[in-house]
Amino acid sequence: MEIASVTTVLAPLAVLACPVGMGLMMWVMTRGNRSEPRSDRQAPSESPPQPASLEVLREEQRRLNEEIERLERRHTSGAETPGERR
Repeated sequence: MEIASVTTVLAPLAVLACPVGMGLMMWVMTRGNRSEPRSDRQAPSESPPQPASLEVLREEQRRLNEEIERLERRHTSGAETPGERR
């Protein structure tokens, strides 16, 4: 009979263990966020990075076009020039 009384006492505790534990974890986590100073939680006041200038983008496009042409020539010729690897 003693085992039955222990089981009836522990059954509701087992059912409540998950929600109570989850609530406790949420409370601790939100409490931890409040302890930080407000200035640390705000986004840094750095200005967003400036987009690359048009000249820089055109130079990059020219360089990439040359690289594409070089690779296409190498692919169509079937032979590698000295110093190039496949």
